[in-house]
Amino acid sequence: MGLTAQSSKLSSMTDVFHIEKKDNQYVVALAGNPNTGKSTVFNYLTGLKQHTGNWPGKTVVSARGEFSHNGKDYVMIDLPGSYSLFTSSKDEEVSRDFLSIGSYDAAVVVCDATCLERNLNLVFQVSELAEKVILCINLIDEAKKKNIVIDREGLEKELNIPVVLTSARNGTGMDELKRTIEKEISPGAKKHTAIVTYNDEIEEKVREISVYLDELNISNTRWTALRLLDSSSEIFSLEKKGHLSKFQAEQLKSLFKLQDDKITREKISEENYDYANNLKQKYVTEDTKKINKDKKIDDIITSKYFGMPIMLAMLGLIFWITIQGANIPSKILSDILFGFQIKLSQWFVIQGIPDFIRGILIDGAYRTLAWVVSVMLPPMAIFFPLFTLLEDLGYLPRVAFNLDHYFKKSCAHGKQSLCMCMGLGCNAAGVVGCRIIDSPRERLIAVLTNNFMPCNGRFPTLIAISSAFFAMTASSFLNGLIPALFVTFMVLVGIWMTLTTSLILSKTLLKGVPSTFTLELPPYRMPQFGRILYTSVVDRTVFVLSRAAVIAVPAGAATWILANVYAGETSLLVHAANFLDQFAVMFGLDGIILMAFIVGIPANEIVLPVMLMAYLSTGTLTEYESVGFLRNILVQNGWTPLTALNVMLFSLLHWPCSTTLWTIKKETGSLRWTAASLLIPTAAAFAVCFVTASIYRLLF
Repeated sequence: MGLTAQSSKLSSMTDVFHIEKKDNQYVVALAGNPNTGKSTVFNYLTGLKQHTGNWPGKTVVSARGEFSHNGKDYVMIDLPGSYSLFTSSKDEEVSRDFLSIGSYDAAVVVCDATCLERNLNLVFQVSELAEKVILCINLIDEAKKKNIVIDREGLEKELNIPVVLTSARNGTGMDELKRTIEKEISPGAKKHTAIVTYNDEIEEKVREISVYLDELNISNTRWTALRLLDSSSEIFSLEKKGHLSKFQAEQLKSLFKLQDDKITREKISEENYDYANNLKQKYVTEDTKKINKDKKIDDIITSKYFGMPIMLAMLGLIFWITIQGANIPSKILSDILFGFQIKLSQWFVIQGIPDFIRGILIDGAYRTLAWVVSVMLPPMAIFFPLFTLLEDLGYLPRVAFNLDHYFKKSCAHGKQSLCMCMGLGCNAAGVVGCRIIDSPRERLIAVLTNNFMPCNGRFPTLIAISSAFFAMTASSFLNGLIPALFVTFMVLVGIWMTLTTSLILSKTLLKGVPSTFTLELPPYRMPQFGRILYTSVVDRTVFVLSRAAVIAVPAGAATWILANVYAGETSLLVHAANFLDQFAVMFGLDGIILMAFIVGIPANEIVLPVMLMAYLSTGTLTEYESVGFLRNILVQNGWTPLTALNVMLFSLLHWPCSTTLWTIKKETGSLRWTAASLLIPTAAAFAVCFVTASIYRLLF
């Protein structure tokens, strides 16, 4: 048939999965399902000797760390969490490609001791690719609490791979894991892989295809033969010497009359899961009373009648704690930062620096930075730890479960709800989180609609306006509760807009049907407060705040120039606001409001102070002394309850900030879809405000 390595003309492309290392270092790949404690294993072994980046040519984050044991040095590659190596998810594609053609000496697969049978499928898949596999059964402490006993020796003997029981969070078994890695990588060590034998029909086809693969000097004939049987030729797109090319795969499929056989894939998956269940029955002893306890909790939290009310109550409680808890710290921080501005301004005067330069740097750039930090930091320092606490407890996957039905009706992906939750903190982070969605169509829908979730930068405007117009009661408790209820209501509106827009996109620009997926409900766990603080403070609060600060400084300088450069007797800012006023009135807004949102594209946090600056003609961003003071200013400038409501709706629905737009461009690689992500929420914001304004005018 003329199929030889010579005739196929394999390209000698650069191996992007080649890991740079010293001569005396060994490379270990770390794989595992999400929620198995894989990152905890990685962090325990590597400590601070690690760094993150992106895989070459990918948007998927890579993590590399180093550790030493008995005088030997190791490089550990933390692969993205994967349920399977055969889906279209970017993360799982990277894991498969690295395990298939990457340069590593052994693979460690981390599994959850409390649900071992669900994780073993990945172990079988990795074993088809790697020559040396170590099974790390983590979270053994949680298994012990649930009276789950694992026969390590029996499992090790049957699987023919080393099995190590660990609890990475407290170091149990981690020294044994290091010793096992050392033993497996040492020269002369035997190959250990957990190979599953399939039914006679599949095994016969594998033997027939393997004969031809041997002629081509293919290094992993069994895995290659199985993929020819159950996958498309696209899985062989990454060409490397010793591996089948896409061209060769298509020729072999034609020769053996093989189709992209989903039935064969289902049979292989079914036999894998049957074998995993058989192993569980033989080597895992469970206490059904403990397991039923979790199930009873899930029956309530994910029930048809209680699931959504519990979710909304939880969300409202978090907002209430955030609003109440942030008031005093925000005031203290504001006094410190604005007090320093006075001293800084005095120093500029003493140094003889021109007023215009002082205005740009102090009244513009610094004052905006001080405003953003004092307004954003306290709420974030409360909201993110509470949000991370729910994540650590295992509650967020239950939220996704409750919302999955609604997303399916909107022809969108159930995992979109998780990205939506991430958008509550930062829309840019929510957009990046859309990578977990396998389908490109559904991933794009999630990206385009993530902006409908109010990010942390929009909370201050929502809280201030709702407090000023709808929470002026004699009860301090109600004055704190009402803004929390309004913010919760806005989140509900955002969810409704997300579902509605997803359905419209699915029927027009991005036609298709929703794909199915398996959503794992992880066991409930005691929160790791150290990890919660690190994740919420370093990974989220510092990241979002630094992003806002970097953008706020030039935005503040530019805003000050617009407010202090005059054309005639009116500043450029007011000229622009007057120009927009005729258009804005149709939507229950005014020109200054619309101008503030335009100026706030770099950072949503400055929208309200820009409004006050324009209304009071101060020339600098203006903070309000109290909620009553804010209300008086707004009412004096023609605000009504309709204006307040529409400002909150517009703040919720309007265009993404510049950071989110830049993130969308990077994630989609398309200016067209980036433009769509700006135009869709903008059109939605104006449409909703027009409807509310029209209804209000008809009634009043």
